[in-house]
Amino acid sequence: MRRVRAQVRIEGQVQGVSFRYHTRDRARNLGLHGWVKNLADGAVAAVFEGEESSVRAMLDWCRQGPAAARVDKVAVALEEARGEFHSFEIVF
Repeated sequence: MRRVRAQVRIEGQVQGVSFRYHTRDRARNLGLHGWVKNLADGAVAAVFEGEESSVRAMLDWCRQGPAAARVDKVAVALEEARGEFHSFEIVF
């Protein structure tokens, strides 16, 4: 199985709707490692690393987000996994 890393930027109404907390929970359930954080411009950034199928499932979820969110755009850069993370955390 191929391990990949996705660097992601999510735009829309994605702050103030618990996006980071839902992302953390979903990523952990999928066995992914990495982080998620709010950006000063109102977007959310994340890095997901793990099995390609799990990363792709996470990306599909990010295109919708939690019920209170409105996702307008998801930019993704895929690359080979680096193995530098050992958990999935919210970064402040």
